[in-house]
Amino acid sequence: MDARTIVVLEGDQTGQELLEAALRVLQPDVLGLELELPRYDLSLGRRRETRNEIVREAAAAIARHGLGLKAATVTPEGQGDVGSPNRILREDIGGKVIVRTGRRIPGVLPVGGVHSPISVVRMAVGDAYGAKEWREGEGDAEIAFRTERIERRICRAVAEFAFRQAERTGAKVFGGPKYTVSPIYEGMLKEEMDAAAARHPDVPYEPQLIDATFALLISSSGAPMVIPALNRDGDILSDLVLPLFGSIAGSESLLVAFGEEIDRPTALMAEAAHGTAPALEGKDVANPMAMILASAALLGHSDDAECATAGRAIREATLEAVAEGIRTADLGGHHGTTAFTDEVIRRTRTKLEVWASL
Repeated sequence: MDARTIVVLEGDQTGQELLEAALRVLQPDVLGLELELPRYDLSLGRRRETRNEIVREAAAAIARHGLGLKAATVTPEGQGDVGSPNRILREDIGGKVIVRTGRRIPGVLPVGGVHSPISVVRMAVGDAYGAKEWREGEGDAEIAFRTERIERRICRAVAEFAFRQAERTGAKVFGGPKYTVSPIYEGMLKEEMDAAAARHPDVPYEPQLIDATFALLISSSGAPMVIPALNRDGDILSDLVLPLFGSIAGSESLLVAFGEEIDRPTALMAEAAHGTAPALEGKDVANPMAMILASAALLGHSDDAECATAGRAIREATLEAVAEGIRTADLGGHHGTTAFTDEVIRRTRTKLEVWASL
């Protein structure tokens, strides 16, 4: 993985504007690092023009270099159109795990007393998504069927990444599938969670059934948590967890690819958890926080010490700016996209200069 090359996937509407804001933070005069930022235009127009060939080129670049930063893109609804680029990217880079992290934003009131970060680590493929479905019979006797599948290697990747994420962040691994009702199917993920727990004995481990995970989520949220999950369970959990923090502006999403081994990812692609926000396009009012944090997450997962330090500086600078009242309108403030990004840049520079002198 080339820690100093980040493949940039351009997007649509406000998603592109927020990507440009995040890229300003990644410049050499801010970080003191020379990052290569090759760009691929994944806007809807370009995807249609190339019949998604540009998406495959971008995926190949991420697979080659290891890191990608993606803007929000429009997925057209019409049948026979270009569809979602995320599916192609996921398949072509070998994405097996999706990680969405919710964290408290200073000055934003969380729901139910949730304060510490919560990461949902879920399968990126299989389970309910892509399952074969059919119906038999007619009238009241009609029956619907669905054949789902999961793979042990995907279960192992989810479990191992969850424990490594917990190790990195001082969190506990919490939750899990409904293995008591489905010991063969869902039990496969629980088996891999238990095996990962044995490999990481210093990580606190509190397995729960998925329904108990939902019920205990708020009352158990005093400490940081990482929740491994099946594909659809994790999708639903993410939609619950991120808004618990009062806003999804502080949340990023990571797609993680693995090769044959699970000890380290072969590629990471980061994006904001929000959409393209067409109503805000061109108004310089949208919040770039999630895109900036997505770029910080990429650097933070790097084995390159300087890149990891830069990622930490960006993350801290972003949250500290909000804590001191530098906020966009969605968080009750009066700063625009550009002004907020300017402040993050100023604080990131200062942090790195101070740390370099210590």
